[in-house]
Amino acid sequence: MHVVVLGGGYAGLTLTRELEKRVPTDANLELTLVNDSPDHLVQHELHRVLRRPELANAITVSLPAVLDRATVRVARVEALDRERQTIRLSDGTLSYDIAAVCLGAQTATHGLEGVREHAIPFKCLGDAFAVRRRAREALRVRHQDTPQFVVCGGGLSGIQVAGELAALVREGHGSNADATPSVTLLEQLDTVAPQFDAPFQRAVTAALESVGVTVRTGTAVTRVTPSAVGLESGEELPAECVVWTGGIRGTDALDRERPMVGPALELDERTFVLGDAALMTDVEGAAVPASAQSAIQAARALAPTIAGLVSGERDDSEERDRGSGPESVSVSVSASVSASASANFAFDSPGWVVSVGDDAVAQVGSRVLTGRGARLLKSGVRLRYLAEVGAADRAAALAREEIDHRLPFEFDRES
Repeated sequence: MHVVVLGGGYAGLTLTRELEKRVPTDANLELTLVNDSPDHLVQHELHRVLRRPELANAITVSLPAVLDRATVRVARVEALDRERQTIRLSDGTLSYDIAAVCLGAQTATHGLEGVREHAIPFKCLGDAFAVRRRAREALRVRHQDTPQFVVCGGGLSGIQVAGELAALVREGHGSNADATPSVTLLEQLDTVAPQFDAPFQRAVTAALESVGVTVRTGTAVTRVTPSAVGLESGEELPAECVVWTGGIRGTDALDRERPMVGPALELDERTFVLGDAALMTDVEGAAVPASAQSAIQAARALAPTIAGLVSGERDDSEERDRGSGPESVSVSVSASVSASASANFAFDSPGWVVSVGDDAVAQVGSRVLTGRGARLLKSGVRLRYLAEVGAADRAAALAREEIDHRLPFEFDRES
């Protein structure tokens, strides 16, 4: 049986590794992971590259290096034909028996004028380096006394980018008050981190403001020009660098849609979709937020289903060898899916943590943490994830960076 996992992000890498562990080595499994890069990006740490570009290597993980049985095919997924069970790739086609679509999402520009041309998304290392170059150039040239940087979108990604830009400004310009460049975070809704509880929202807002970020909520963007962000109010906000984190859409391979799936995570009996590529609801019927932790949990929930199908196919092959007829395999696989792909994805978040420059804000249950406790939780999340996906060398590199960078900060602030 050929199982194809499309996408090497949080959902795709986790699912592939889980299948390698769950499916017996003597099973009839051909496992292929398709990704547009040979590397997995630890995207929730991407903002750190704005100040420390040397961390780019520490947050990229070679897919072949952390996979044992899967074949990694580096190609772009262009289209999925579920009826024919084929996938069109940038370098050819691929057929499948079972496919798991883990392609993530793309940045949504909502058709707003100038966003594609003049704002930088924040999805990959190239984006991070582009933001860093533009920000450093603005700080160096200083066409105005106070260059302005604008981040559009107050979700977790926008919060982390704004906090990191504020720290970059502080390090590159000093804090000599009046002429200090400004960082503004714009959010269309009434609060930053709109999907989260009010205490977390308030703590994040306070943390952003404490590092010098101007937070403007209830502020809708209508256009972006080479030198400004146009607001619904008619105001033109000057900006030397605009970062766009204002929402997500589906990938081109799924016609730019994020299909809605229930806890079985299935599009049909042979095709599953999970992670940011989908609008997921869990066994409680609750909408699941697009996040790394939900993608990882969904992958772990789906792995037993696919592993069961592979094992079922082996049993079906034995039946066919005894003369049951080729059509019995298809019928049996379909029946196996109906039996095994029951409501099995139950999202359960242990908490949330977001970086704000050198600080962090965390929510664990109903408790909100800031300061050292939140920073330690953030460090633990990044190191644990790398260890879990088999990238112990990357975890060690980040741990060394934590020692080199954080300890002086801890001494200055708290000793």
